[in-house]
Amino acid sequence: MTESPTGPTPLLEARGLSKDYGDTRAVDSLDLTIAPGEVYCLLGPNGAGKTTTINLFLGFVAPSAGQALVDGLNVSTHDRETKRRLAYIPEQVMLYRNLSGLENLEYFAALGGQGALDRNRLTEILVEAGLERETVGRRVSAYSKGMRQKVGIAIAMAKEADALLLDEPTSGLDPKASNEFSALVERLRGRGVAVLMATHDLFRAKDTGTRVGIMRYGRLVTELSTAEIGHADLERIYLEHMQANGGSP
Repeated sequence: MTESPTGPTPLLEARGLSKDYGDTRAVDSLDLTIAPGEVYCLLGPNGAGKTTTINLFLGFVAPSAGQALVDGLNVSTHDRETKRRLAYIPEQVMLYRNLSGLENLEYFAALGGQGALDRNRLTEILVEAGLERETVGRRVSAYSKGMRQKVGIAIAMAKEADALLLDEPTSGLDPKASNEFSALVERLRGRGVAVLMATHDLFRAKDTGTRVGIMRYGRLVTELSTAEIGHADLERIYLEHMQANGGSP
């Protein structure tokens, strides 16, 4: 991580970031920073701009205005360098179903430049990510969604990514699997990883996040520290913003 004259450079930063699709502005003049060891949860309804924001950081789409920065590097001009610093876990982790969890990790670790890791170390990473040791060698086609998400976390751990981008990672998980996933995110946060998570889950955002940002119609309408609010407060504030000017949650 680089240093600026005023302190550490945020691992993730949006500066006046906007994205237009025709006449629709999906992200509108977004400014945010996410520091090492911070979990920033983006809340908002479908169409609020959460996924587009993540795609802008990943370089999957080009901004219409502003910049997405990863460790001080502009994603638009340093695509390869910024991707090396990132790990991404979508709502549905895409793995090779006919390969085992270990074989998937082996493949993606090599793809990410971590080919020197042997199978014993990769197995330990999968176990550290919460996968039961006896399931490591089973085909992914037999895995639950929660197990596939753990393989996704293991891929991020093997890559030693500086920042983790999560798009609705707990959608469809049962409470136990959702709690386990949050514990894994907390472990990565303890290692200094910066986490940006788009979610609809207010409870999970409060319990997992260090800060919460509420988006509506592409704009970041408020930011909150989770240490300073309770679950009921977050729900009330969220609903107030969604109902403003006739909006709906």
